[in-house]
Amino acid sequence: MIEFALLLLLLGIGPVLLAEALLARYEVLAYAAGWRTPTTELPTRVPYARGADADRPPDAYLVYLDGIGKRRFQDTRDGGQLVKSLLSKAPELRVLGQVQPYSPLANPLANRPVWIWLRRRIGLVLFLHNVMQIFVAADRRYRPLYNRAVGSQIATQLRLGGYRPDSGIPVVLLSYSGGAQVATGAVEELWSELRCPLWLMTLGGFYNGANDISHARHLHRLTAADDWIERAGMWIFPQRWPLFRWSGWNRAVRARKVTVHWLDPATHVGPRSYISPQARLPDGRSHLDRTADTVIALIRDSVRATAEPGSPPA
Repeated sequence: MIEFALLLLLLGIGPVLLAEALLARYEVLAYAAGWRTPTTELPTRVPYARGADADRPPDAYLVYLDGIGKRRFQDTRDGGQLVKSLLSKAPELRVLGQVQPYSPLANPLANRPVWIWLRRRIGLVLFLHNVMQIFVAADRRYRPLYNRAVGSQIATQLRLGGYRPDSGIPVVLLSYSGGAQVATGAVEELWSELRCPLWLMTLGGFYNGANDISHARHLHRLTAADDWIERAGMWIFPQRWPLFRWSGWNRAVRARKVTVHWLDPATHVGPRSYISPQARLPDGRSHLDRTADTVIALIRDSVRATAEPGSPPA
């Protein structure tokens, strides 16, 4: 009986996986061929950046790249609680949460009529779409195009949010889960377009480690021992293995540009996740508060390092 149920499951999901594998490549190829132009305008009442006033330079710009639950311009994984917490605790930052990590054309899934129809009937398809986009972004055949597309999207949103190229204001890419694949891939394009001091922070990051992050000042890896999804990424992608010494990840590790921060006993998802407002630590803080406090402390350290005379260039 179990074997029969598994067979039915495979027969049902197999065609969906095949369709998603083909559709996931369409966007990046449409971008490369110039058939479609990435979206730059945001819906009414969705600002290009929140936080510090635009009339004076903020201490830093923070771009939040959400996990595979991202399907709107607004933050959706946790109802925007992480971004709200960062804004309330660090008013000196300008925060962008509208970037679409899983759409090279910056077109949210929730805005597409066909996906609205599918969401009501086959919710799994939305999940599979963004998962497939991660693997397209990691595929060596499509990775350069995907990196350029999303890196350019982030640079455009930063400029619209008030960032001036060559201003020297730090930019921090905070990525959750699969957003780390996009964040590490965007480094080269961001450096090319904005020439900004750039920091990376991965929260339970799921990424292949192939991207060159030499133009990033540092990568802070926020993780936990019970995060099996992040560990799975380290197992399945050979570029994360020490054997592949010349991968982007291992070059960064040898250059001491990677620091690990443990957020135990958090998990990747669920009631004990990194961004859970209910799970409590011995000091009384929630997991959400601890994650926000850690991110803000690291950003403020990065700002001080940027301001120090003689700080090392990217």
